[in-house]
Amino acid sequence: MEYYRHIDRNIVQFDFICDSDSQAIPEEEIKKLGGRVYKVAPYQNIVRNMSDMKRIFEQNQYSVVHAYNSTMNLFPMAVAKSCNVPVRISESLSMAHEGDWKTVLKKMLRPMSKWFANYYMSCGEDCGRWQFGDKLFDEGKVDVFKTVVNTEYNAYDPEVRSKTRKKYGWEDKIVVGHIGRFTAQKNSVHMIEIFAAVAKKEPKAVLCLIGDGELKSDMMKKINDLGIKEQVAYLGRREDIQQFYNAMDCFLLPSLYEGLPVVGLEAESCGLPMFFSTEVTREANACELGHFIALDDSDDVWANQILKACRANMPIRRSHAKEVAAAGFDSASEALRMQKYYLEAVEKETK
Repeated sequence: MEYYRHIDRNIVQFDFICDSDSQAIPEEEIKKLGGRVYKVAPYQNIVRNMSDMKRIFEQNQYSVVHAYNSTMNLFPMAVAKSCNVPVRISESLSMAHEGDWKTVLKKMLRPMSKWFANYYMSCGEDCGRWQFGDKLFDEGKVDVFKTVVNTEYNAYDPEVRSKTRKKYGWEDKIVVGHIGRFTAQKNSVHMIEIFAAVAKKEPKAVLCLIGDGELKSDMMKKINDLGIKEQVAYLGRREDIQQFYNAMDCFLLPSLYEGLPVVGLEAESCGLPMFFSTEVTREANACELGHFIALDDSDDVWANQILKACRANMPIRRSHAKEVAAAGFDSASEALRMQKYYLEAVEKETK
């Protein structure tokens, strides 16, 4: 969506093909921008999923099909090839972790994710090498288009911070934040354990949780078991998250694996110290605010570093939007590069 919002839609227009069980598709915004949303059978019913895609591709005669479901790209690429789509882009947005049950499937599909595509893309070097291999990457055949954010929109605003903290009663609190899906990949339950260590050392610490997911009930049980319910603010799924980046004092993302997390870039633009696990690509450190801690380090190690960084950063908090943009993560400038990429690829393949 960040690329779509900033691309010249008089020159390049998007349709979005989404699984029918997808949540939070910004359909109204897409329609206002001239795009269309097509919903297909979820990938768990892969035969019907591919049949639905085939119908849509034949109906619209696309010049480009850009698939960004990592190793699952095999399926839309196969359909696009059968429908004679000239430009077929397979993009890698994530990696894998041995502790995740999906890893076996990802490793099986990984070599096949190159099949039927004629262009390869990734959100960063680590993802590109993991999915497509060192040889293809070193030959310059994997084009890196970074995860992008609207850096200026996510810039730090002290007035928004003051207003939001007052609204939620956080004026004198250290607010540790997390926004995302509550899943095994995000290591959501362990995140609660890390915060419990923070709360033990700092009674005025608060965990602000925004999101939803399959592990929500497990997280709530862990919160109760650890006796930290009074120090957790669960705000559900929300769209108005920019105010909370301002209100937070740091952001916690101890994932088992990531591609290049959007929330990390948005938080860094807003001047928030980021606490990643060492399983997250170092490319996520867009400025000096990224901290990487091993998952096998104790919760006390995490807590000590979190509190130290929060206390050091609070008096000097400022926007880092310009630094994040300079590192190549700004949606406005990168969208123009994507637009040029599409046009040149179509010209090359349709000569």
